[in-house]
Amino acid sequence: MRRDKDSPGITGKRPALPYGPIVVFDFDHTLYDGDSGGHLVAWLLKRSWPRRIAALVFAPLFAPMLAWLPTRRYGISGFLWIGTVGLHRRRQLDALIDRYVASHASQLRARLLPVALEVLHRHRKAGDRVVIATGAPPELARAILDFVAHEDLPVIGSLEAPFLGGLITAQHCHHHNKLRMLWDFGYDRIAVAYSDSSADLPLLKAARQPVVVNPKAGSIALFRRELPAGTPILNWGCASRAGQVVQGDAAAPVRSRVSRPAA
Repeated sequence: MRRDKDSPGITGKRPALPYGPIVVFDFDHTLYDGDSGGHLVAWLLKRSWPRRIAALVFAPLFAPMLAWLPTRRYGISGFLWIGTVGLHRRRQLDALIDRYVASHASQLRARLLPVALEVLHRHRKAGDRVVIATGAPPELARAILDFVAHEDLPVIGSLEAPFLGGLITAQHCHHHNKLRMLWDFGYDRIAVAYSDSSADLPLLKAARQPVVVNPKAGSIALFRRELPAGTPILNWGCASRAGQVVQGDAAAPVRSRVSRPAA
């Protein structure tokens, strides 16, 4: 299941225009109902009993790290390392990701949110430059998006590196670092950003039009305090999350406040 990871990509009737507004979508709880990276790591850990036992032994150390933003990368790296001991190259993890996606195709496809995909599709038909920015490995998001013919989307995600016979998260595409990674790839003038997470406040604040989708109920007050008045807070089909419920036929994309140059 190999993909051209550098393809600019088109979906719909119009290609992404070189001067089109940049539209950024988070992946987990935005396009995908759940934590895709967490689901992958759980599968990696369950591949053998020694990995399961090691994960249980070290859970008291690594699990609390996941709840605190400054240490989250280290908690993820700890569990990822246990799940990948024996791998020595990043491409070996890509091969495991392809196995995971192929063996869980129906479950993963069911977690893609139709309303979210419709909004993404309409942005692309309008010629907007759409990019996915996710804390999950980019290969995972690309593979899951293959199910809905968005495999050609540019995806920026967390990057792994070898460490003591396994892999750890070397670059976590999260919080301020997500915005920095977008800038590094040339996405420096963001017109619209969609995300569920308070950790993505740097991204949402950098966008001319932030849109909160599928937030935790406890985060709504923070979003209203930190983001401009009138920022949409929507629910695109995550039953466990908050926000104004949007039906499929009402899933119009947010229009950028950036005017397009004349063609």
